[in-house]
Amino acid sequence: MQDKTTEIFRDAPVPKAVISNVVPSIVSMIMVLIYNLADTFFIGQTKNAYMVAAISVATPAFLFFMAIGMLFGIGGTSLISRSLGEGKTEKAKTASSFCFWTGLCIGIIAAIVIFIFAEPVSRAIGASDDTISYTSQYLRIVSTSIPFLIIGNTFSNIIRAEGKANVAMMGMLIGNLINIILDPIMILGFGWNVAGAAVATVLGNIFAAIFYICHLLSKNAMLSIHPNYYHAGNGIAVGVLAIGIPASLNSMLMSFSNIIVNNIMLRYGDMAVAGLGVAMKVNMIVVMLLIGLGTGIQPVLGYCFGAGNKKRYMAVLKFSLILAFGLSAVMTVICYCGADPLVHAFLEDPNAFSYGMSFARIYIYSGPVMGLLFVFINAIQSTGAALPALILSISRQGIIYLPVLFLFRNIFNTATMLAAAQPLTDYLATALAVILFILTCRKYFPKVND
Repeated sequence: MQDKTTEIFRDAPVPKAVISNVVPSIVSMIMVLIYNLADTFFIGQTKNAYMVAAISVATPAFLFFMAIGMLFGIGGTSLISRSLGEGKTEKAKTASSFCFWTGLCIGIIAAIVIFIFAEPVSRAIGASDDTISYTSQYLRIVSTSIPFLIIGNTFSNIIRAEGKANVAMMGMLIGNLINIILDPIMILGFGWNVAGAAVATVLGNIFAAIFYICHLLSKNAMLSIHPNYYHAGNGIAVGVLAIGIPASLNSMLMSFSNIIVNNIMLRYGDMAVAGLGVAMKVNMIVVMLLIGLGTGIQPVLGYCFGAGNKKRYMAVLKFSLILAFGLSAVMTVICYCGADPLVHAFLEDPNAFSYGMSFARIYIYSGPVMGLLFVFINAIQSTGAALPALILSISRQGIIYLPVLFLFRNIFNTATMLAAAQPLTDYLATALAVILFILTCRKYFPKVND
């Protein structure tokens, strides 16, 4: 089974190996993007900008739990793909079971905590008196699906490591399509507004998780979630967490930085918060596609590294960088020129629209380098190089972004210049990623054969 499922990693021409893994990953990210846009779009049709602001404020909390799934998903993918490259199938199954059961337990605990403390959490992440009821209602309902959200985000990544990118894609498609279909029905048709968006999200997360569980219990799966395989020793927990924590830190810091910028932006009013939230959604069109490209190549790179095939690793990386730069350039032009209708689709209020347009045009300035950044991030993660991955993960939304954000606030103290902190950070993070990758190559690749 290993030869059949991982043959493309080992023997296929480089363009085919990359494209066959990248396309399902990008399609999955497109569905995640549509799924994220759908809530905001249909809430926007209520013509209530406070509801749009509430969804924007709730996004960081949602990102935090997606980050937990990414912890086990990216960490598990890195360990499993390297293990398969080394021919250690049993270790790959153990890692898969560890990621499932540990993530599930964390998800159950988190669901209980958020359900009970939804209102104080909403205050902490930037809800105002006008948006607190909407935000807390959304979080309380969505919290019931946190265990399923974590499982879905974990195995949408891990299943790619066994060479089944199409299966990983299908799980995302099912969950997101259910959400997208139910959004207009529950938000507008039933008139449930924010609660409708939350219920649609819950059902989408549940069905995606069930799909992955059914696959992992089937005879077609190389990996396993059987409790008999579960243990954290023999380098399993360390192997997953060493890469998973740095990978998830980027999303966690993104959540944290979004909370900070929402609270800072609140001084300019709820319409500024709504505009910023929509601008982030528009920017996600570029970001999610490029994240899909980066995560799509990681299993291929990890397999090549585990197999000690440096020549193929570098060939895959080179092709991926060219592809990433081309896609970045095209999507940047599309989103910059299309910012007006995109923002207008979410916001009717003139003040909120004005903020949204300004922020969207500023955010897209980082588009040309985003593809390169995500390719280098995943290339570093594929080697199991924990320290460089950690440094890079805490840099983009943490040790680079936050100082730039506060510096801009103190120097310029305008809403538009606060938004400009993100593209500057992305260029600095890309430069750092290149440096860290070169250092990683010098340290790790002399140990493997060409």
